[in-house]
Amino acid sequence: MPALLEIEDLCAEVDGKPILKGVTLRIGEGEIHALMGPNGSGKSTLSNVIFGHPKYKVTGGRILYQGEDISALKTYERARRGMFLAFQYPVAIPGVSVANFLRTALKSVHGEAQAVKSFRKLLREKMELLGTDEKFASRYVNDGFSGGEKKRLEILQMALLDPRFAVLDETDSGLDIDALRVVSEGINKVMSPAKGLLLITHYQRILDYVKPQFVHVLSDGRIVRSGGPDLPAELERTGYLHREGDAVRAAA
Repeated sequence: MPALLEIEDLCAEVDGKPILKGVTLRIGEGEIHALMGPNGSGKSTLSNVIFGHPKYKVTGGRILYQGEDISALKTYERARRGMFLAFQYPVAIPGVSVANFLRTALKSVHGEAQAVKSFRKLLREKMELLGTDEKFASRYVNDGFSGGEKKRLEILQMALLDPRFAVLDETDSGLDIDALRVVSEGINKVMSPAKGLLLITHYQRILDYVKPQFVHVLSDGRIVRSGGPDLPAELERTGYLHREGDAVRAAA
C-alpha cells in the first residue's frame, strides 16, 4: 500500500530564490510526524508547496498523495482529495459567521452544499467533540478572536472536513498553556488510524500532548536529521545549530 504522502527530492523556490533543496519525506496512515527547525529553514515553505501555493515554484522532485503525483494540481484539487492545511496565522473575515464559513468550506471540498439541517447536526456533533461553545458558530471568522480561538477554529475545520492527511503549520504559535492543552486535545480527537499528520513546530511543548512517532529537523531547505519521539527533548537541550552541524558533518 502506498504512503499517504511521499515527497521525493523536492526542490522549490520563491521569487527566484531556492528555499527547498531536496526534501524527501514519507508519511503513512496513522502516523504523526513532527517537523522542527530554526526560523528561515523552509518549514512553512514546505507546507505551502505541499498544498500548491502559486507563489512557490517547484523546480525539482515530486509530491505523491496516495500514490498519485499531485505536483501540478491546484490547491482546491488537493483539498478535494482529502488534504488539509491549518495556517500559522489565520486571517479574519469580518461579517462572515463561522457556521456559514464552514458550510461553504464543506461545499468547496465535497462539491455540493449540505442541507442546512444535516449541516447543523454535523457541526453540533463536532463542536461537542471538541468542547466548543455553541455561540462560537455565530461569531465572525477570527474577528476579535484570541490566538487560542483562532487555532481552535482551525481544528474545528479539520474535524468537520475530515481529511485523510493534514499539515498543521505552527499551530502552537502564540498559545498560552491552557489554550495549548485544549488545541492539542482537539488534534488528538480528530486523528485516527486511517489519517496522517505533519505537525510543524519550533518547540517540544506541543509534542508533550500530540505524540509523534517520527521527528525531523529541517535546516537550509533540507532534512538533516530524523529520529523518534525522544529527539525533541534532545534538541531542547542542545539547540538546533549543534545537532544540525553534527548531522551535516555526518552526511558529508
